[in-house]
Amino acid sequence: MSNTVGESVRKVQEVLRSLGFSGEVVVFSDSTRTAAEAAQAVGCQVGQIVKSLIFKGKQTQRPVLVEASGVNRVNERRVSEVIGEPIEKADADFVRQHTGFAVGGVPPVGYAEHIETFIDEDLLQYEEIWAAAGNPHAVFRLTPDELREMTGGRVIGIK
Repeated sequence: MSNTVGESVRKVQEVLRSLGFSGEVVVFSDSTRTAAEAAQAVGCQVGQIVKSLIFKGKQTQRPVLVEASGVNRVNERRVSEVIGEPIEKADADFVRQHTGFAVGGVPPVGYAEHIETFIDEDLLQYEEIWAAAGNPHAVFRLTPDELREMTGGRVIGIK
């Protein structure tokens, strides 16, 4: 990992290490902001990219994290049924406030507060998946089991 990757990427690598994860963050010169860009940079299928998407409860305004396969769109109604409250997509300011990261580089871990997390069941079909690591050029490789373990997330159907 380069010394010029930035504080957010270093923070993610430190959090991964503190969780006992031995994988390394990989930084690319090309963007990994979108699932398609990340898949191209990594050389994997778009479905293997983990999109960390923050929603908020319409009544409580609490953040909800959905770890979605790169090929899937989140059915907000389905997730709302699971959590018992309607949700809506969070804006960039809400995402940064609750995660500490900017949209396009939100990792699945490393937040100051606990965020209820749901994992797309479609990610379980892959031996390895890739998640953002703090900025739009950084990712790390992991397994679906590692994602579940490090986030404490609940696996659900999101489509």
